[in-house]
Amino acid sequence: MLVESIVRFTLGIKDHRVVSVKFSHNQLRIELNAKKRRKLPCSICGKRLRPKDRLKERVWKHVSLWGIPVFLCYRPRRVVCPEHGIRVEAIPWSMGKKPISFPLITVLAFWTRMLPWDQVARLFDVSWNTVRAAVKAAVEYGRKREDYKAVRFIGIDEISRKKGHTYHTNVYDLEKKRLIWSGAHRGKDSLRRFFEWWGKERTAAIEGVCCDMWQNYIDVIHEYCGDAVIVFDKFHIVRHLIEAIDEVRKMEAKALAEAGSGALKGTKDIWLKNP
Repeated sequence: MLVESIVRFTLGIKDHRVVSVKFSHNQLRIELNAKKRRKLPCSICGKRLRPKDRLKERVWKHVSLWGIPVFLCYRPRRVVCPEHGIRVEAIPWSMGKKPISFPLITVLAFWTRMLPWDQVARLFDVSWNTVRAAVKAAVEYGRKREDYKAVRFIGIDEISRKKGHTYHTNVYDLEKKRLIWSGAHRGKDSLRRFFEWWGKERTAAIEGVCCDMWQNYIDVIHEYCGDAVIVFDKFHIVRHLIEAIDEVRKMEAKALAEAGSGALKGTKDIWLKNP
């Protein structure tokens, strides 16, 4: 009964029940079934309808219990939706045809924020590709439910993904401090992909953009949201200022050296250090 209660709690099931829990071959196999005379929701619109028939048994890998692998077994039912036709019911622990349960997807995606993906795979006894699929599913789930209507100020920056000058362009919501888009490379086409995905209506609502002084970004920002105020981040402004000061220092030191004076010799750190 304890295991059954844990399963019901972790899955959040209301239309289904735990039929049996069997321990075999060092794993727990949990058989589930729909409750009798229960209308089940359409997987597209959520409308509750009477089941039509059942499909073959599917198996989902679930979150391990006390280090014991757990698998969920269930024969999905189909419903006849007046709007969408014959559809498989909305299964609360499943995301499409993925062979892992939604709770396991959540757990894997959470741990990838703190550990390398290969370590997460070993920790939960799954493949690296399963971890990758879980992260992708979690991102898609969050993106579908994210509200971007009130985004007014965005930040654009590139990050180095690996050695060899391989970059990603990231776009952030500066008010809510969240990542809203990431794309390969840092050219004009990369940022254009963001604005095409973002759409004209949401782009028109952007009031300010913070970015570095990369000309590719500046050109695309003017192209899509020319009315927005562009603010250059302090790090790059200070870096260009220091470079300019150093260039002037070199010119002045050379001129003084030709005149026989070493007044600026050994003063580089004084000019370039942080104030």
